[in-house]
Amino acid sequence: MTYPYEDFRGYLNSLEESGLLVRVAAPVDKDTELVPLVRLQFRGLPEDRRRAFLFENVTDSRGRQFDGGVAIATFAASRRVYAHALGADLDRLGEVWQRALSEPIEPEIVETGPCKERILLGDEIVSSGGVDAFPHPISTPGFDNAPFLTSPYWVTKDPETGEYNVGTYRGMIKGPGLVGLQMDTPSQHIAIHLRKARKLGKPLEVAVVLGAVPAVGLASVQKVPFGVSEYAVAGGLMGRPLEVVRCETVDLEVPATAEIILEGRIDPTHLEPEGPFGEASGYMGPRTLSPVLELTAITHRERPVVQAFISEFPPSESTLMRKIGFENVYRRFLQQSCNISSVVDVTFYEMATCNMFFVIRMKDPSPGQAWQALYAASGYEPSMGKYIVAVDDDVDPSDLGSVVWALSFRTQPAQDVKVLGDKLPRLDPSMPLPLGADPVASGSAMLIDATRSHPFPPTSLPAEPYMDAALRRWNDLGLGPLDLAAPVHGYELGDWTEENREEAALAVLGRYLETGAKLHGA
Repeated sequence: MTYPYEDFRGYLNSLEESGLLVRVAAPVDKDTELVPLVRLQFRGLPEDRRRAFLFENVTDSRGRQFDGGVAIATFAASRRVYAHALGADLDRLGEVWQRALSEPIEPEIVETGPCKERILLGDEIVSSGGVDAFPHPISTPGFDNAPFLTSPYWVTKDPETGEYNVGTYRGMIKGPGLVGLQMDTPSQHIAIHLRKARKLGKPLEVAVVLGAVPAVGLASVQKVPFGVSEYAVAGGLMGRPLEVVRCETVDLEVPATAEIILEGRIDPTHLEPEGPFGEASGYMGPRTLSPVLELTAITHRERPVVQAFISEFPPSESTLMRKIGFENVYRRFLQQSCNISSVVDVTFYEMATCNMFFVIRMKDPSPGQAWQALYAASGYEPSMGKYIVAVDDDVDPSDLGSVVWALSFRTQPAQDVKVLGDKLPRLDPSMPLPLGADPVASGSAMLIDATRSHPFPPTSLPAEPYMDAALRRWNDLGLGPLDLAAPVHGYELGDWTEENREEAALAVLGRYLETGAKLHGA
């Protein structure tokens, strides 16, 4: 497979050619209208009808008109859009991710690129309007206290090892040369870099990438292990090295074709109030004490396109991106790193922001393997997994009704449920954190083994031959299309005897009175 995009603009053009992008030429106010307009499709359309948006005539509440545009919901408005961003067929998303995680490709440094078409240094940052000169939208009008960078890829290097991290963290616009940084939890990799910089007594150099080839953004929101470069994962997604250029004022490299680059430094000893901001939990995230990035340079393309993720209330672009990515990372972790061969897949739920609730599906787990998988999944990331459930492979995790069926009839709470402490709360209003308080592992998690621990009777649906015949009859009668939910037919689960089978066979032959006579005379 050849990754088809050289830059963000080429990707947008490809989206439009495929009917997956809405181009808006009419004036739209970024502070009051833009995000609410796109939000409507997440509240009122089925997932497969959602599209990306490109606003070409952006204004704001101060009457400004911007030399550029805003692209939003461009990576994961729907699974079709996500597959387009990955440059893959819908049925190959997992395959592409597994290859990228197994075969990362380090970036390649080039001399220069389109991200250097305009270079602003020193006093030019403030005189030009700096970061506020670009049309960053307000995500939750009526509640957010500023525009925030919602799809920034924060590039840093480990102060001790030099290894790259590229992560997506919200950024509050505080001034022409000031951007707040909110990291959710101290386990985020940029937070680890900040702690190391503070220990060494030096600032942390940062580059913020806005609008890059999609592979960079998809890697940036992924939960890869600490020390693994998201640039290399992006290369794995593309099947070729990502081209990067050196920054102007910090010792970092950034994607050569990016729309906008913000360079600067963070003083790891300084924190100041930031937020509140509408979060993917579906609630407003609280004001926090957070670091702030002081800009030393801005470079950008002519007429740059600002990219924004639509997040906040689920489902959203950010939850779908996390869902697809996390499912592949956790499956790989449990199957390969933890050597649990019975794991089939892992399913995350957008309404739980893909952080709080997920299900591990297992095929014939040996004794103890379900708990091994549950504990391992809980331990992968301290802030993820408030509720984790293990189910058998005949349970469809994408159907919550099927999961409830397993919880209802394959568990006994006294023996199949364990509650763990010392989890890290993550933007969870059920456990609010006072302003300025240090995060502590005061949260908890519930692990549930909903796999069968002994033989069960068959499921109470007609057996396969009869359901197959019924489907043919349905179609012959012209009764219309069906969207069949699994399981479609009944099947045995170990607790069924030869006598049971014989009696059932007699029943469909009309010889059930023979069984009645036998039982009457028993």
